[in-house]
Amino acid sequence: MPPRRPSPIGVHAPVAGGLIHGALGHCRDVGAEALQVFVSNPRGWARPPADPRVDGEFRELCAAARIPVFVHAPYLVNLGSPTPTTLENSVLAVRYTLARAAAIGARGIVVHAGSAVSSSGRDLAAKQVREALLPILDEIPEDGPLLLIEPTAGGGQSLASRIEDLPAYLENVEAHPRLGICIDTCHLFAAGHDIASPGGMRATLNALIRAIGRRRLKLVHANDAKAELGSQRDAHERIGRGRIGVEPFRELFRHPATSGIPIVLETSGKVAENREDVALLKKLREG
Repeated sequence: MPPRRPSPIGVHAPVAGGLIHGALGHCRDVGAEALQVFVSNPRGWARPPADPRVDGEFRELCAAARIPVFVHAPYLVNLGSPTPTTLENSVLAVRYTLARAAAIGARGIVVHAGSAVSSSGRDLAAKQVREALLPILDEIPEDGPLLLIEPTAGGGQSLASRIEDLPAYLENVEAHPRLGICIDTCHLFAAGHDIASPGGMRATLNALIRAIGRRRLKLVHANDAKAELGSQRDAHERIGRGRIGVEPFRELFRHPATSGIPIVLETSGKVAENREDVALLKKLREG
């Protein structure tokens, strides 16, 4: 087995003040080694114009500091939606996010797996995902950002929330080489994977690798959970302050599946809290 590579520990950073002074400045202030950002309103469809000069400078600064960058697509994106306007806007949002991600040198964009909304619409939703994603994936160059599907917490007829949903999801889009997976620890717990019990994180990651292979996992969102196991509630909590607890995150770092994979916090955007949580994850990474 190859030696384990350390996982960069990062934060989802606020972009108030811009990508450079806001997001990258926050990253440095809290001691983060990786970065995730929004490049548009996470709860809206507006696609703001880019500033190529700022994007280029941000890309160069992150490359020089060896900070891997990821972009989260807007929360409204749902490629399985039965509403034509939502589907159309979702496709436009994914294309826009990919273009901005490429401009700032991001490794990938995170897109929620999507929802059929109603139980009777699952077949149509899967077909829509296929028809929407395949052309987009085919357009991504080999050196472009990956599209990372994030399984959700499980509510609202989710098309992928549990690990056993992922093989069919990947098969539906022809296991495209430009497609990766991002997992969220809170989502896993809310979907019913008992990662809080001793050995639960290891067993869950073993199941993940059996389901998707060893090369698909590209990013981990490290969040504790406010709600109980199987709640289907996407309610993030700071590490060690929720129902998952601290020790499963130590287990997360030990597993071969996460070797070298960036692990990003998505809770507080406050400097003091992020600094404390980044320091905790670094301590857990050490063993």
